[in-house]
Amino acid sequence: MTPPIEQIYHFEQITDQIGCSGQPSRDEFQLIADAGYEAVVNLALPSSDNALPDESSLVTALDMAYFQIPVKFESPTMDELQTFVGLMETLKPRRVFVHCAVNARVSAFLYLYLHHVVGLEEAAARTQLLDRWEPQMDDTWKAFITSGAELLQR
Repeated sequence: MTPPIEQIYHFEQITDQIGCSGQPSRDEFQLIADAGYEAVVNLALPSSDNALPDESSLVTALDMAYFQIPVKFESPTMDELQTFVGLMETLKPRRVFVHCAVNARVSAFLYLYLHHVVGLEEAAARTQLLDRWEPQMDDTWKAFITSGAELLQR
């Protein structure tokens, strides 16, 4: 029996089209493909914990498109957010799986995209991880979310 996709570290299904998690293992990319995802977006650095050096070829060998926007956890930028939003808009209506090392970066980026671009209600755009992380979030990420919201509301 195939293990469920829910076993992936910090996995969350946000909408019918978008799922997210921390870094999947080599074998877990098969679960992502089997779940019908057509593209993988990686926001982690190639040097992030548990990063797979051959992730791009692994994903494309499973007939999924692969995109990487390497976001430094200590200094996310508005350019990276705009690139992410543009990519997510381009990938509509495909099923997209977004990950980083632990799903923190992804939670912030997806919240901004889903709430301020797609128009989901705030509660629907938030991941469980974002809700747990926000009380101890550092000033860099608080400012990123505030600035990102302002940018995307223009």
